[in-house]
Amino acid sequence: MKKILVANRGEIAVRIIRACQELNYRTVAVFSLEDSDSLHAKIADESICIGPGPSIHSYLSIPALMSAAEIAGVDGIHPGYGFLAESHEFANACQKYGINFIGPSPRHIRLLGNKVEARALALKAGVPLFPGSDGIVRDVGEAYQIARKIGFPLIIKAVAGGGGRGMKIVLKEGQLEQQFKLAQSESEISFGCPDVFIERYAQNPKHIEIQIIGDQHGNILHLGERDCTIQRRHQKLIEESPSPVVDQSLREKMGATAVRLAQEVGYHSVGTVEFLLENNQFYFMEVNTRIQVEHPVTEMVTGFDLIKEQIRVAEGHHLALQQQDVEIRGHSMECRINAEDPDSFAPWPGTITAYHSPGGPGIRIDSSIYSGYRVSSLYDSMIAKLITYGRDRDECLVRMKRALGELKIDGIRTNIPFHQMLCDHPAFLGAEVSTRFVDGLKKKH
Repeated sequence: MKKILVANRGEIAVRIIRACQELNYRTVAVFSLEDSDSLHAKIADESICIGPGPSIHSYLSIPALMSAAEIAGVDGIHPGYGFLAESHEFANACQKYGINFIGPSPRHIRLLGNKVEARALALKAGVPLFPGSDGIVRDVGEAYQIARKIGFPLIIKAVAGGGGRGMKIVLKEGQLEQQFKLAQSESEISFGCPDVFIERYAQNPKHIEIQIIGDQHGNILHLGERDCTIQRRHQKLIEESPSPVVDQSLREKMGATAVRLAQEVGYHSVGTVEFLLENNQFYFMEVNTRIQVEHPVTEMVTGFDLIKEQIRVAEGHHLALQQQDVEIRGHSMECRINAEDPDSFAPWPGTITAYHSPGGPGIRIDSSIYSGYRVSSLYDSMIAKLITYGRDRDECLVRMKRALGELKIDGIRTNIPFHQMLCDHPAFLGAEVSTRFVDGLKKKH
């Protein structure tokens, strides 16, 4: 490849463009009319407007993106995360036009993006699963049969879901019919597919994910785990690596399990295998066939540039290292900085009137904002990722608190005060939290 189009916006587009520049590729940014003053469009070698502000007419439009790719004469497309990153139709379109899709194959995206098929593959690979339905649950009657078999509480999930949409928790039998129909309806609206499945609900688990990467020659390895337990309504807020509750033995076991699942389908590119951890037992959740928002914490503790290696793998190169070369050193943490009210979490678009980025040892910030930048109401509210690194978790946390204090974003509200509160909370400091911790915390306040 010589020229790569970045089919995304915001901080991840900036991150990919910088990696491409270091690898000496020319870059093409795409932007909507709403993003005409965006940083990613400014720093790329070329930039092309692909449509109006609403993402359905721009960042989610395969025809618009393929037209831009043809105009610019690119030979590679990096999808980033979100938008079309996990669209097998988009990967197929790239393949059809002879453009290298920097990600897994369309087949892998389709197989692993369907949660029922991914669950079946996990079962075949001997990956631990929560008890649940064998496939799609078509109606309420079938839902009752499964519920009586596995017991309550249970969770209904969209087959094509993500981000908590199409997901409903059922604590007792009397709630099942209403929640089942709501899950189907939400899934249809969000993903164009009403299909759902059911599994037992873990009430106080931790969310642990394993970063994997594979090349096109059958080599697959993992780069340790990330702890994503701190989340609100299934949206992650803080991620860290290594997890404060995972020891070396469990790390190796979870890593080997994730690699085994990837080997089952001959996976290549970066990916993440997500698990729930309960009573020191882990259970399969899903596979994300893309780079993750939280990938920087893995890069910090391994010294391994995931975006660069993803590009190298897409070009057909062998992995640059083997499993025995992977070493986790120190501790890293990421806070997602969102343009939202720190108390209500309501989005808070507007113009940034002043911006000061933190610095000093062990500080990294991935962002696309600047003084004068206008945060749009049309897109996700995340505007920056603040990442810190230390010799251990204590030093990493001290640096995070310092960096949160230094980070200044005026003109809009952000969740910085919420992160500051979390980083001082005894339960977080002691790693005595579950995925329900933040939601419970907000209810108390």
